[in-house]
Amino acid sequence: MSPVSIFDEHHPPAAALIDQCVHCGFCLPTCPTYFTWREEMDSPRGRIYLMKLGTEGTAQMTDTFVGHFDHCLGCMACLTACPSGVQYDKLIEATRAQIERHYSRSFADRLFRRMIFALFPYPGRLRALTVPLWLYQRSGLRALAHRLGLLALLPARLSAMESLLPQLTLGRGTRLPPRIPAQGASRRRVGLLLGCVQRVLFAEVNAATARVLAAEGCEVIVPPGQGCCGALMVHAGMEQQALDAARRLIDAFAGAEVDTIVTNAAGCGSTMKEYAHLLRDDPQYAERARTLGAKCRDVSEVLAELEPRAPRHPLRAPLRVAYHDACHLQHAQNVRLQPRRLLSDIPGLELMEIADAALCCGSAGIFNLIEPRAAADLGDRKVRACLATDPDVIVSGNPGCLLQLRAGLARVGRTIPVLHTIQLLDYSLRGMTHNVVGAQHAAPLR
Repeated sequence: MSPVSIFDEHHPPAAALIDQCVHCGFCLPTCPTYFTWREEMDSPRGRIYLMKLGTEGTAQMTDTFVGHFDHCLGCMACLTACPSGVQYDKLIEATRAQIERHYSRSFADRLFRRMIFALFPYPGRLRALTVPLWLYQRSGLRALAHRLGLLALLPARLSAMESLLPQLTLGRGTRLPPRIPAQGASRRRVGLLLGCVQRVLFAEVNAATARVLAAEGCEVIVPPGQGCCGALMVHAGMEQQALDAARRLIDAFAGAEVDTIVTNAAGCGSTMKEYAHLLRDDPQYAERARTLGAKCRDVSEVLAELEPRAPRHPLRAPLRVAYHDACHLQHAQNVRLQPRRLLSDIPGLELMEIADAALCCGSAGIFNLIEPRAAADLGDRKVRACLATDPDVIVSGNPGCLLQLRAGLARVGRTIPVLHTIQLLDYSLRGMTHNVVGAQHAAPLR
């Protein structure tokens, strides 16, 4: 390591990976920040050039330098576009970890980020917060605040958090038992990741995932004590916290004895598949991380591998469904055809492809919270692309995308249902036509 480098010697952005970039520009049209701002240093090749300058000591870790990396959504569209196979994912994660160790953020920024990471990776804390938030909605205070324009008085980041809040309901919710038996002869024994935000705000998605897997002959194991997978921390450069979360999750699944670990949140799945890289320096967990990562599959991958067993029922004929590719599903995990195949198997369903499908919706982990203006612009663009297909339903495979799309629809006064892919398949298997179009999908408080 050069003594003038601004990076320390603990996993700096690797020079060998930096040098793979030939600055051809194929990444530019698919990069959401370059697409929005046309700023070279807010493109993948521009950021890689900044990394090179940092390793050579000809750039300093200034506000401007760090800002270009903060602006990156980590959507990994550049991975798909790059003809040279540049591993931008490893470069950006290494750089962000360096930034978090060596850059001093403003007090307000530190406080906001601390609040996010003290809340979202902890389902118990998030669940406790949903009770006063339900009161805020149920009492009419939220409607009044919107009507009077009071949210404009809040800091932009807090206003963005409020806009993403789903409709909450009081009720028992959906708690999954530790084991859901397969219907008919068992074809596979799978473990189900519950997630953090997913299990609190999208418990119905986890329940639908378990039902569909069981209906297709999978014995579903839900290990108790599982927590955060570390995805949010990895993407934010919080290396030690991500390592701790990964180790705890590996321990939680240790005795499950499953063939496959099923994820239904794109960011979680992409991170868990890379556990071997994340824990490469840990002699106690490196091999276990490699084994667990190799077992991880998105639910659409698992179901696409199984010959359909449960009959599909039409939901409405025709049912126009706009499918939005979650970035960490299509780019980071290279899962594109499987969700479309599952949706196309539903009788009477017309699958609508949206324009600029490779561009991010602006959710991107915590990006829509720390960069709300840019995220809203990207969300509005994605919503316009979806609406251009005149859909009855909008579908995606990631909870952050669902929140982002719902918020974008609310800004233009539209109430089209936004569902997870597995929910639509679940409704088809159960013949629940009334749950699809025009239904209000609220997150239960448990």
